Amino acid sequence: MGFRLGRHQRQLIPIIHESQSPKPLGRSRVARILATRERLRLAIELTPPSAWMLIIYIGSLGALIITSLYSMQSDPTGLITKLDTHFTAMNFRRLLTSDSLSSVYRTVTLRTVQSAVTVTTIDAIVAVPVAFYVAKVASRWARRGIIVAITMPLWAGYLVKGYAWRSLLDPSGGALRKFFGHTPGFGFAASTLVLAYQWFPYMAIAVYAGLDRLPDSLLEASTDLGAKAFRTFRSVVLPQIRPSLIAGSIFTFSLTLGDFYMNRIVGGTTEFIGNVIYRQFSVDAPFAAAFAVVPIVIMVVYLLGARAAGALEEL
Repeated sequence: MGFRLGRHQRQLIPIIHESQSPKPLGRSRVARILATRERLRLAIELTPPSAWMLIIYIGSLGALIITSLYSMQSDPTGLITKLDTHFTAMNFRRLLTSDSLSSVYRTVTLRTVQSAVTVTTIDAIVAVPVAFYVAKVASRWARRGIIVAITMPLWAGYLVKGYAWRSLLDPSGGALRKFFGHTPGFGFAASTLVLAYQWFPYMAIAVYAGLDRLPDSLLEASTDLGAKAFRTFRSVVLPQIRPSLIAGSIFTFSLTLGDFYMNRIVGGTTEFIGNVIYRQFSVDAPFAAAFAVVPIVIMVVYLLGARAAGALEEL
């Protein structure tokens, strides 16, 4: 059975449709504004990571430096120490004076820098031929397999790798002693060896990325001009991958400089900067903070040297 709408009802239909029609969404309007204003869009995209860097990284670094200017003062009885928040350079004077205790801290610093340089050198020497083979010689499937093998140590936990190496290096019955009759034991050599293994993927991937961008035509042109393999490497390959080597060295050098727990696992009685900071933090936090400034200064000097050499601009 049909029905008809009255005159007044027919007049309400356009009003109902008009009230139910969707209004323009605010997101579309914002998208149109951002599409025409590139600087505003970049500012919105960069604000969160910039805020993270400013608050978390720069803020913690500032707190570290401020803490290094505090000191621990004993009460009149000499039994209790409390934090004195008056600024003083006493902690840095303790590091720079010529007494026997300060010489110990300088020895620890030099030992840590020596280990960082050694680790970086070992990783660079091993990474260059491996990365060259992967980038220029290996087939596609072999390349994938080798890259997986290089990065596979990163999949394992830090402590798992440390204690695995401890079982290998143990002089009282480790795998090296049992099967080869010799082991470096626990000490400086063991720490350097394990840290070189630990940070090798960072150097290898950086060098591989540089070699992968190296045109094969440069190598062919060098060969056509009569250059032998060593001359090609020295005159063509090495200058091209120098930024990649420096990028990898920044990782290996800084990570070794700041490491402390791996040295506790396989270092024996050998101490690095991180071990001293860890031990001093519960006893004298301001002095530990002052000693923590030392690797920061070393890395700043290293980065300034890399920048002066023009390497950072090429990264």
